[in-house]
Amino acid sequence: MRPIPLTLALLFVTNVASRSEDGIVSYDGYKAVRISTHGNPSSIKERLSGIVYEQWNHDTHRHIDVIVPPSQVTAFEALGLHYLVMHDNLGESITAESHLRSNRRQAGDLSWYDSYHDYVDHIQYFEELHRAFPNNSELISSGTSYQGRDIFGLHLWGVAGPGKPAVLYHGNVHAREWITSPVVEYITFQLVNGYNNGDNRTRSILDRYDFYIVPIVNPDGFVYSQTTDRLWRKNRQPPPATANQSCVGRDINRNWEFAWDANPLGASTNPCSQSYKGEAPSDTPENQGLDKLVRQLRDSAGIKLYIDWHSYGQYILSPFGYKETLYAPELGKWTKAAGIVSETIRDSSEARTTFTFGPSGAVLYPTTGAAPDHIYSIGRAEFSYTIELRDTGEYGFVLPPEQIRPTVEEQWEGQRVLLTLLDEEFFDGVGPA
Repeated sequence: MRPIPLTLALLFVTNVASRSEDGIVSYDGYKAVRISTHGNPSSIKERLSGIVYEQWNHDTHRHIDVIVPPSQVTAFEALGLHYLVMHDNLGESITAESHLRSNRRQAGDLSWYDSYHDYVDHIQYFEELHRAFPNNSELISSGTSYQGRDIFGLHLWGVAGPGKPAVLYHGNVHAREWITSPVVEYITFQLVNGYNNGDNRTRSILDRYDFYIVPIVNPDGFVYSQTTDRLWRKNRQPPPATANQSCVGRDINRNWEFAWDANPLGASTNPCSQSYKGEAPSDTPENQGLDKLVRQLRDSAGIKLYIDWHSYGQYILSPFGYKETLYAPELGKWTKAAGIVSETIRDSSEARTTFTFGPSGAVLYPTTGAAPDHIYSIGRAEFSYTIELRDTGEYGFVLPPEQIRPTVEEQWEGQRVLLTLLDEEFFDGVGPA
């Protein structure tokens, strides 16, 4: 998300967002809309400059997605912009989403993917997956959050035991992106289930690579998004002593060491911003723990594939993010692989979900201190991606529970193909790549 101007951001937080007596942020009466830009987003932003709003999307050439508080709806409508309504009442959409949250299920019960779940249930689900694969898995931790929650995960391996090149997945880096956790959980489930059932393709994948899967990188922010503010993004670390003390949190995905300060457009130095990068590289406890694991994997068998799972927009993005005109030597094979994954996802269902792919900075916008750049450059990952999941703006961050299962299923189809391409000799005229 691009931060809105400071004065409007503070007004949005302090004067507009409605809090109940117990501190819960209400979005009752808020509208989420998609505004057509007709290729001229600066003109639309200028017309919006007189009202309070929050912008959701980054790719603004064709449209801008914003949420408008009830007090601003009349003024917004008077602007005469061309727009579609994503959520006529965002609060009602959030309530419907939350009411469908169910109790935890056994690892083999696919109804787990019919609803969203809380942090403790996610831990228990991974414990059940471990119990279903006891001789080929171990529960792991990438440290603890600022508030002391475990950044838990699962390490999987195949027949020859652990110690092979790593596949590393991070989910729920940004708190409000709930769909990312069930996606990495479903991939984990399919790996465990397929291996146990003797599926040759799955066995081949797990016999070749170790998997390190962390479904909730930002547990404090995730819990806060479920209990207090559904649209919270950052962690819950206090601001610097000299800053506005109401501006809590750092963006974990702007806090990695590599290229942390390389481009002023890539992150914010304002603690009130959604993309606040922190006071120094890796000054969040979450990032410190995650980076420790990255370096351990690098210095052992190496990292074959890293994926940072996000929503929304439907993108498959590779380095570099910090500079739009800088392209890595591996860009050709990354782009070819991403194209094959995109085609596979599109062809896997009648929904024909389509993903845009390419280098992050050039395709989307600049990001500094971002995980894929760091884990490629410092962690020496051979493949490094951000995958932005469904949708392209019909629902945005508040994706209905009915879309969980089709989302996780199409991503598994994409990963099944990607994981077979990691040792491919690209552009040799043989095979799919």
